Amino acid sequence: MIHILRNYLFGFVLSGIGFSVAYAQSADFVYGDLLPDAPELAARGEFSVGVRTVTWSNPNQWDIQSFAADSTPRYDRQITVEIWYPSGAEKGAGLTVYEDAMGINGDPNRPLIPFKFQGRSLRDAEPFLPAGPFPLVIVSHGFLGSRYLMSYLTENLASKGYVVVAIDHPESTFQQPGKFVSTLYYRALDDLYVLDQVAKYADGQSGSFLSGLVDVNRTALVGYSMGGYGVLNAAGAGYSQMLGRMVAQFAGGSSIMDNRIFSHPGYVPLTDTRVKAIVAFAPWGMQRGAWDEDGLKGVSIPTFLVAGDQDDISGYEDGVKAIYQGLSNSRRYMLVYQQARHNVAPNPPPTASFADGIHGEEYMRYAEPVWDERRINNINQHFLTAFLGIYLKDEQGLAEYLDLSVDSLSETWKGFKPRTSIGMQLHRASPE
Repeated sequence: MIHILRNYLFGFVLSGIGFSVAYAQSADFVYGDLLPDAPELAARGEFSVGVRTVTWSNPNQWDIQSFAADSTPRYDRQITVEIWYPSGAEKGAGLTVYEDAMGINGDPNRPLIPFKFQGRSLRDAEPFLPAGPFPLVIVSHGFLGSRYLMSYLTENLASKGYVVVAIDHPESTFQQPGKFVSTLYYRALDDLYVLDQVAKYADGQSGSFLSGLVDVNRTALVGYSMGGYGVLNAAGAGYSQMLGRMVAQFAGGSSIMDNRIFSHPGYVPLTDTRVKAIVAFAPWGMQRGAWDEDGLKGVSIPTFLVAGDQDDISGYEDGVKAIYQGLSNSRRYMLVYQQARHNVAPNPPPTASFADGIHGEEYMRYAEPVWDERRINNINQHFLTAFLGIYLKDEQGLAEYLDLSVDSLSETWKGFKPRTSIGMQLHRASPE
């Protein structure tokens, strides 16, 4: 009887505030679709979304995979990106199928398992030039990961008038794993190389589909985990001496990282004036000594951090929160999911990860033990819409969505439905 009454009351409350439970349970649910309790700004924007795959070659780069004590070879670094953009196609024109993989290539305990999933974009659709040029968002996955890891977000932002470019970082994907030292060295450099490539093809005379579509002078970098580590460096955060020693140790004693170590006499910050804001989901490194207080002061552009206060990969108190406190020269925000661990950024777990005989790590690569990943996705869509709208589009009316009480339970946050503003904190601070 109590069980029946509880279900009745729950259904009454949901119907009273306009929820539709059937939609959330629909077999047609696609990553990034709205749950009934999604906050206001999570809804897709006015544009249909096109998507294309492009591969670029960055010549004459360090082949860190092959470094030895007496050898530092070079190679052409092949970088594949997925590009989502506003399209002139009829809104809701169709679905595309993304092909990804879970597991780790070459690991007999976690063999590579290809899988497919749908997205709400149209492959090779014509770009919608009359409304452009659009700001640029570059997205960097974790270690290991893929360019599709945050498709719920990339598609959503493209529908709101952004060109979104997600990177497959070489030697750092499920399909192409490599030495961790390659990721330590290349993350920020890959981000800025992709920015240069987009700028090249955005030129009005390039003949590319990007021609006239992108305003690279309004760029944001978004990264998750090791991607967050990279975007901080790309935005001007100098690395610590400890990280320099770590890279040298695993790169055959090479000092290739020296000019990015804040305290080194040859230090050169990687700041780029085209980058106007950064977003770092669960950024790695502080807990492991990659950053120090002086190096983090190099970031002066607006920064939005997302953290789980139980993060057991990047850490919280001595990890993401310490980064937030160290970014003292930046206008900064930190969204905290209470009782969440590290997976505050990716798509929900693939259906294929539920199958019998699949290693449990494939599910846990995406899932949160307490939170529904789909709800996290909607909340991320909401807050990044506000943050990027303010700092890339000067949509100052969105500031009220970030001017909130720290604790989500103390009052209903702007844009959240009644009784759904719970389990989060939003910290914000100005440059000191």
